[in-house]
Amino acid sequence: MNKFKFGFVGIGLIGGSIAQGLRRVYPDCEIVVYNRSIESSKMALEDGTATAIAESVDQSFSDCDYVFLCTPVEKNVEYLQMLKNIISSKTIITDVGSVKGNIHKAVENLHMEENFIGGHPMAGSEKTGYESANDRLVENAYYAITPSRYVDNDRVSEFVKIVQKLGAIPIRLDYKEHDHIVATISHLPHVIASSLVNLVKDNDSKAEHMKAIAAGGFKDITRIASSSPDMWEQICMTNSEEISNILDKYIESLQKTKAEIDAHQAGAIHHMFEKSRDYRNSINDRTNSIISNHYVLYCDIIDESGAIATIATILATNGISIKNVGIIHNREFEEGVLRISFHDKESAEKASVQLEKHNYHVTKRY
Repeated sequence: MNKFKFGFVGIGLIGGSIAQGLRRVYPDCEIVVYNRSIESSKMALEDGTATAIAESVDQSFSDCDYVFLCTPVEKNVEYLQMLKNIISSKTIITDVGSVKGNIHKAVENLHMEENFIGGHPMAGSEKTGYESANDRLVENAYYAITPSRYVDNDRVSEFVKIVQKLGAIPIRLDYKEHDHIVATISHLPHVIASSLVNLVKDNDSKAEHMKAIAAGGFKDITRIASSSPDMWEQICMTNSEEISNILDKYIESLQKTKAEIDAHQAGAIHHMFEKSRDYRNSINDRTNSIISNHYVLYCDIIDESGAIATIATILATNGISIKNVGIIHNREFEEGVLRISFHDKESAEKASVQLEKHNYHVTKRY
């Protein structure tokens, strides 16, 4: 199994991370990469991840055991068509797209079902590009696997083992069920976050008091509105039916809540918040998820010169990197005047320990 040959069309954050992970767990494997920007391919070759660079989607991929399509969802279909007359009968094509319906339909139309297993590693980062890739990005994250109808079950089992080797958690789904799930837990929240931000923007005064006062709570629930507009345009266009259906249900729930508020139905409103709290608290945290995590500490400090510098020094001397830091002026829903965010959970945990050693009151938010 160490003698696999893998191909990658697209070597950005996700493709690069999977390729690096495969290099780690299958050190003797071959990896050929193609990327529209040659610089990323060169980086993969120079750091030892790739064994060869393809200048185009060509015969370099003909004898691959697996070819990963790691470009935007609509582009993956184009590359699939190119690969049709290149790959051998043993080659399995897989993808990493967050929408599965469009590529599965393309596979059916191209009569390539014996050679396709859909995939969606439910992990990511706010960073992009090969330079941000790491070999453990998908570790402990769910990895949806959506086999086509006629692909050999032995190959599906083999692919499941590869995913497990990477440290991910494979979950086998019908592609239609997959798109319904992600429309609900990922695509709809992004639509809601963006529309909520725009609602505040459109209803703010010229003095922008809403913007000035908006802080922790509002920023937390709308954080994902900072995602790439290009990517989310593509997702909404390729999974439009499922997103529209779940939006209808969400609108119905909002109308119901509005009616209960208008009627002053205190019990119903209490039940809504209680039900959501209990369900939210039952959701297990994971290192990686379909919506990228963030790691935040809130810390009380005295408003005096050098207060932030003191904390920064404590963290720096312990080798802890800060992602962002800022003063919270609206503390209605926050516990602490200083908000410090980190790139990963380990850094946040180390920071919490060090700050508490120096008698700071710290509240975790992750």
